[in-house]
Amino acid sequence: MSSTDLPTAQMAQALVDFTIQGSFPEENVSSLPLDAESLPTAIKALADAKAKLHAEIHAINEETADDVRTWQANAQSVQDDILRSKALAAEIVKASEAPAVPGRTIGEIEAKADFLIRELNYNAQVQEALKGIRKVNRTLDEVEQARDERRILDALHLLEKSWKQIDAIGVNRSCRAIKLLDIRAFELKSDVHDVFDHVWNSLIKIDIDNQRLSISSDQKDEPMSLRDAVVGLKAFKEVDQRTTQLWQDINQAIILPRIDITKEIIPGIHIEDSTLELRGSADKSVHVLFRDLEQTFAFLVQRLPPDLVETISTTLLPQTIHIVTSVWLDSAVPSSLQDMDEFQDVVKAARYFCARLKDLGFTNLGSFQEWTVNAPKIWLSKCREAALDSVRTKLSQGLGAPKRVEKVEKQMVSKSEGKQLVATGAMTSADDGGWDAWDDGEQTGPEEATNGAAEQASQDDDDGTDAWGWGEEEATAEEHKDEPKEQPQKSKPEDEDDPTEAWGWGEDGNTGEIEAPGRHHTATRSEPETRELVLKESYSISTLPEPILELIFAVVEDGAALTRDAYANSPVAAQAAGLFSLPTLALAMFRAVSPHYYSPGIGGNMYLYNDSCYLAERLADFSAAWKTRDDISTRAQAMLRLDNDIKCLQSFANRAYTNELAIQKTVLRDLLGGSQNLIHQSDTTSSVSAATSHVRSLATAWESILARSVWQQAVGSLVDAVAAKMISDVMDLPSIGQDEAYHIAELIASVEEQLDELFLPSRLFPQQQQQQREGSEEGEVPLTAQFAGNWLRLKYLSEVLQSNLRDVRFLWLEGELSLYFTAEEVVDLVRASFEDNVRTREVIREIRAYPVPRGEEGT
Repeated sequence: MSSTDLPTAQMAQALVDFTIQGSFPEENVSSLPLDAESLPTAIKALADAKAKLHAEIHAINEETADDVRTWQANAQSVQDDILRSKALAAEIVKASEAPAVPGRTIGEIEAKADFLIRELNYNAQVQEALKGIRKVNRTLDEVEQARDERRILDALHLLEKSWKQIDAIGVNRSCRAIKLLDIRAFELKSDVHDVFDHVWNSLIKIDIDNQRLSISSDQKDEPMSLRDAVVGLKAFKEVDQRTTQLWQDINQAIILPRIDITKEIIPGIHIEDSTLELRGSADKSVHVLFRDLEQTFAFLVQRLPPDLVETISTTLLPQTIHIVTSVWLDSAVPSSLQDMDEFQDVVKAARYFCARLKDLGFTNLGSFQEWTVNAPKIWLSKCREAALDSVRTKLSQGLGAPKRVEKVEKQMVSKSEGKQLVATGAMTSADDGGWDAWDDGEQTGPEEATNGAAEQASQDDDDGTDAWGWGEEEATAEEHKDEPKEQPQKSKPEDEDDPTEAWGWGEDGNTGEIEAPGRHHTATRSEPETRELVLKESYSISTLPEPILELIFAVVEDGAALTRDAYANSPVAAQAAGLFSLPTLALAMFRAVSPHYYSPGIGGNMYLYNDSCYLAERLADFSAAWKTRDDISTRAQAMLRLDNDIKCLQSFANRAYTNELAIQKTVLRDLLGGSQNLIHQSDTTSSVSAATSHVRSLATAWESILARSVWQQAVGSLVDAVAAKMISDVMDLPSIGQDEAYHIAELIASVEEQLDELFLPSRLFPQQQQQQREGSEEGEVPLTAQFAGNWLRLKYLSEVLQSNLRDVRFLWLEGELSLYFTAEEVVDLVRASFEDNVRTREVIREIRAYPVPRGEEGT
């Protein structure tokens, strides 16, 4: 460009700028001379600028043609309405100045005026609504811009502003324009939320698979900080939802893997800058656990905004504390006084960790504080739980191999009783049973013999059989009739002393000895000369009593230790009384659970009886020795109270024994026909054989379990049940034919043959009888009648069934039939067995005339 063209161009540009923008030229331009040559250039520049403006306006018009046309149509409509309103107003003014018109015309005019007013108001409302819509639309445009620039808070504020503007429009929400604005606003909110998710995930990164947590307060390429994100959560009303998910993820990634004590290798906590991760391995100790958890919660408090930290106390912390207390701390509680120092260190560490959580601002630590305060009670509960679980576990392992044990008791017996023991074979002496051979303190023969009788009653009205649970409450004997107890003497045909007298059977008050009618026995218990006798019996127990006793002894030893000065300052010293109550709970558990484990085995209830008796005996010895110990405090001596437990064990043993006999008697009764008469059965021989076989099998099974005296009583009770059922069924028969009588006698003979073998002296007293016989059992007299009360009744019943009237008369008047049957019973048998004739009626009259044998009428 030449030098002359430059001023002309500057002048032309100055004119264009002034025309378009209204700006004044600089001084060097305004001072240029204006001549005819420069005007065409200026005019051309102005024309080009005009053409450019026209092009821009045209482009804008093209872009906004629809809107412009809409606005034009609306504006034209408004303009037309305004013109019509003006015309109507002019007509109204003109009409008002004209003369009076008719009323109908006035009404039409007023209606038109009201219509015009409504139209004006409507148009004004439409105009305001259009302005509001334009305003909302511009606000949503700003929201889009803030979204694109990731200014989340600004976008949320603008969205809230847009909703207020929509509400301010005052148009029904069903309006299409308002619906479209709502839809756009919610779409923008969703878009902003997606952007917010992206920013949130970039600030808090949780990798559950790799067990890593990263928390950043801000990002270089993100305008939103973590604190701003919390505000966004509140705006979206997602604080609870988002924080719950956050703590769940942290729990899965960090907390749970760290506190999972079941893993062989537990990872440790490592923190580096803004990242916390699990790495390596950590010791399975409570102290290391508390250290790692303290670092974890401190990291969260340091990195997260306070609003988020507040929610930890109600979401993440309760589950963590529950696992720590119920798994880690409870597993660190010892079940005895062992490791008590370590337990106290654990309690101190727990209290320190609780204080640190409070310092970090956490609340809701109730269960954790409660554990630290109640640690001594928790220790006692652990001891109780361990004791009960030990009893339950031992029982579940089964009875194990049986073990023979010996019961030894010293009794004072009279001279005659000692002689009877030797004479009957119940015991042997070193000098042919001579009383003078017995020493006061040491015996070599009788005290070591395993005798076959029950225990001797003591001299101070305290029945020594209580240690075995025998003879309890004989006054209510019907429900306890099968318990091992003192047995009354049974009268025998021969005038001989019952060997059971020497053992004190039937010495309970005035009801112990039952004497036969007309028989007189001289009491021997009152003889003043007595000697001390050591009574021994052996029986089998399972493997269960010993561990239970060891448990009880260990628990009370711990309780005694807590009463010593060495534990005076220990927090668990106050739980000594609680430890002394554990034996009662352990024994109650044994009584409650043991029937389930004992019953299935053969002789299980008898093992239960023996085990319970053994436990009672050992506990009684332990309790007596405990009160004489000088290595424990007086307080500890007074705390041990086992008397009630021993009585409960004795009663429990009796119930086990009684229940077993009741079950077996029911089985025998069913084998013998049940509620039906045995004689009416189709195959009575098989029924009787099955019953006797059952008794023999039980006798064999119990022989290796029970003590000899208890075995005799138990088997004798079963034999007595068989005899009683057969006697009852025979007595219920209305008539007995000769063939039927002989058949019944054969059945009775088979029962006697099978069951008498159980009570041969060689079997009852093998050691004592070995010195008195020459290797042969021939000529032995069974002692069945001493242990089965109905046995002689059964024998005499057989005699009656095989006798004629003369023999029956002789048995009643001269024999011992009246000792076992009443006159009416014999009369019923006579009427059932013989025809009703003169001879029969005469015998009946004689029987009734002499209800007792003639030789014993005056006794």
